[in-house]
Amino acid sequence: MFEKILIANRGEIALRIQRACREMGIKTVVVHSEADKDAKYVKLADESVCIGPAQSAQSYLSMPAIISAAEVTDAEAIHPGYGFLSENADFAERVEKSGFVFIGPRPDSIRMMGDKVSAKQAMIRAGVPCVPGSDGALSDDPKEIIQTARKVGYPVIIKAAGGGGGRGMRVVHTEAALLNAVAMTKTEAGTAFGNPEVYMEKYLENPRHVEIQVLADEHKQAVWLGERDCSMQRRHQKVIEEAPAPGIPRKLIEKIGDRCAEACRKIGYRGAGTFEFLYENGEFYFIEMNTRVQVEHPVTEMITGIDIVQEQIRIACGEKLRFRQRDIMLSGHAIECRINAEDPFKFTPSPGRITGWHPPGGPGIRVDSHAYAGYYVPPHYDSMVGKVIAYGATREQAIRRMQIALSEMVVEGILTNIPLHRELMVDARFIEGGTNIHYLEQKLAHKPDLPKDGALGAKSDTKADAKADQ
Repeated sequence: MFEKILIANRGEIALRIQRACREMGIKTVVVHSEADKDAKYVKLADESVCIGPAQSAQSYLSMPAIISAAEVTDAEAIHPGYGFLSENADFAERVEKSGFVFIGPRPDSIRMMGDKVSAKQAMIRAGVPCVPGSDGALSDDPKEIIQTARKVGYPVIIKAAGGGGGRGMRVVHTEAALLNAVAMTKTEAGTAFGNPEVYMEKYLENPRHVEIQVLADEHKQAVWLGERDCSMQRRHQKVIEEAPAPGIPRKLIEKIGDRCAEACRKIGYRGAGTFEFLYENGEFYFIEMNTRVQVEHPVTEMITGIDIVQEQIRIACGEKLRFRQRDIMLSGHAIECRINAEDPFKFTPSPGRITGWHPPGGPGIRVDSHAYAGYYVPPHYDSMVGKVIAYGATREQAIRRMQIALSEMVVEGILTNIPLHRELMVDARFIEGGTNIHYLEQKLAHKPDLPKDGALGAKSDTKADAKADQ
């Protein structure tokens, strides 16, 4: 087992990884920007290294700075968390060439799954159902583009091959708007992701967002750890996640879960990963794979009893998975609310100093957060300051516990989206279960005095941050 791991991230996930390491008896090195020098996880780390100013490009996205920090502290491995460089194949490659272990998939796996076109082709070969669409990247021939759209059937969605984080996509309802939409998406994709390739898929009108968590070792053993429903979204950004997904027959879930595990074995995948699907009319359609730990991993941990971060570390150390599929037992229900420093209904960022902080507690409540009274929320990064997770024997109990937790939680000095979460926890449609990915935006659009186009939430200060699942 590793003796020392460098954590190449910030915020709640840096603290989460640190706690997993401490439980395993592993020392931690935390890198941080000047803006994060007073963060809780920096104070708790065995060692910390300042790697640059607040701007991500000069700190958390600086590969030389992170690798240098690993060298001077004699770390053996680097855990990238989520966002920033976690799905950057070049970074994983540089880490390994520098003599360290990258706690994540192999660079070629990250590269394959990071390109949505190659990912889809790999999944088709592995027998995972995909959304009908173009066979690969769209050509520059207008006639071919039009023919493809007619074959797929309107509405269609144009997506950037290198996109992520809800960016680089455009829905097209008519042939008259098609070519212009393709051209615009190509331009945006080239600017935002450095890859102008786009592809086309059938646009599903009212799908749910359901994902399968997997773990795979380098000995070609793979398991899936149940599913999560992440359909409560705004502008493709997840707000609430839960496990298991309500109202979907277990036989369908088991079938798609087994296919995901088999796909991992076929492509030689290693580490933790998430297969993301759209689910509509009893069918699953693969959309992408995230080759890292997810923000919403705690709900899976709560219903399986498996520490996903610790398993990532064991796999990276070369160990075999300690369990088989028959050993995975799902119990109860878990719900996660992302707590963001933002206006609860206009979604404008609200950085600043937290003057009062009272997290909830009680049976079945878990709070993953790096925040505290006196902590200054910097304006340079994603607005999430924590996650509240509620577990219950049933979905009804989990919802009730979350309602109580949110009523107890106090954050003063900044605005947060806690009022929105409180409203959603008593929303009749949410309580019923099975809302589609458009439900929250439609609900917000009908609230008075709100911008109908939706104000943008907290912005990342680099285009690479768009790859984060925030």
